[in-house]
Amino acid sequence: MTLRAILFDRDDTLSLTEQGMYMEAALWTQHKFGLEPKITLNAMREQWASVSGKWQHLRTLEDEHGFWADYALELGKGLNLNEEQAVELVTELPYYRFIKAVPEAREVLSKLREKGYKIGVLSNTLPNVAATLSAIEIHDLVDVAIASCTLGTHKPDLECFVQAAQLLEHAPHEILFVDDKLENVQAALELGMHALLINHHSETGESFKYSTLEMDTVARTDGEIFNLYGVLEYVEKQEAEKVS
Repeated sequence: MTLRAILFDRDDTLSLTEQGMYMEAALWTQHKFGLEPKITLNAMREQWASVSGKWQHLRTLEDEHGFWADYALELGKGLNLNEEQAVELVTELPYYRFIKAVPEAREVLSKLREKGYKIGVLSNTLPNVAATLSAIEIHDLVDVAIASCTLGTHKPDLECFVQAAQLLEHAPHEILFVDDKLENVQAALELGMHALLINHHSETGESFKYSTLEMDTVARTDGEIFNLYGVLEYVEKQEAEKVS
């Protein structure tokens, strides 16, 4: 079967958390509002934890704008900031400043596009996924950016993958899906996609291996990779098998 598109997750697949940004944010609030960095960090973590899972009902950019406005007010209360200061804080430090592209992301995406593959991103995230891809400077290499919120369904729901395939304009068996969560990889496989599990945090120096993964249960995938170069190795192997 011929691969025609590669569909990536965003977080911990194409991007990683920018850990240093948390201290930078704390120091900015200290300079701007005279807040103790430790207090700021604790308040930011607590506020984000408090909205975990409460954004999945958002559908539009307008919905998201309202979400962040409410978020700013609640964070401001925790830091004893007035409304104007709270809005300035969230505007200056949007959540996508706390992620960075994986070092090899642009190189790998560029090579995949040169090979003729359509590139998609499917992320369980708020509607404005495009802003995050722009912030980490890979937006120009992505053909279709999909936020689960706009679909009204989230990974690992099969409907999420069905809609993603429709937006990519390719059949599931023509798509390779790459994600860091096993349940998402298994869902993609169930639909008929090729699928790789990525683990950027592994200690191994390998970029790719075929494996039967042992998690809570034994699970089949098309392979486990430890950086994005593994995607290139996988598609090149598929190409070689097609020729032979």
